[in-house]
Amino acid sequence: MMRLLISAALAAGVAASGSTAALADSCWSHNGSLMRLVAQGPSRKLVYETPRPGIEAAGGRRGVVLFEGTRTGDQYEGTAHIFNETSCPGAPPLAYRVSGFAGDQQIVLSGTRNVFENCEPTGATKLDRLVFTYSHQC
Repeated sequence: MMRLLISAALAAGVAASGSTAALADSCWSHNGSLMRLVAQGPSRKLVYETPRPGIEAAGGRRGVVLFEGTRTGDQYEGTAHIFNETSCPGAPPLAYRVSGFAGDQQIVLSGTRNVFENCEPTGATKLDRLVFTYSHQC
């Protein structure tokens, strides 16, 4: 079965510590990668800042968007991407819808995605839970 690397993610405005809100130019950790939050009005993007080893071969390079969506209060919704490192080299990331919320130093998103094998959908789906932890102001 092909190996998939799940990427996704978040938004801003969560508290970095106590009541101090994390600024738009903040970094977040997720599955061994460091991501940068890009915010403009309600729009949110999470892009790779420092990909973990192995992600680059799958298409996750610095600046690649992992999550794109909106923030309303502490609720987030948008599109996450999944990178396939083995079966579909060169293929664009597969997109799926996610939503979730932000706490003090963590953002949790979830969404259902299609399962692929040999670059083809199997008809099965999987619920993904994506957790991002505030790291620092970039």
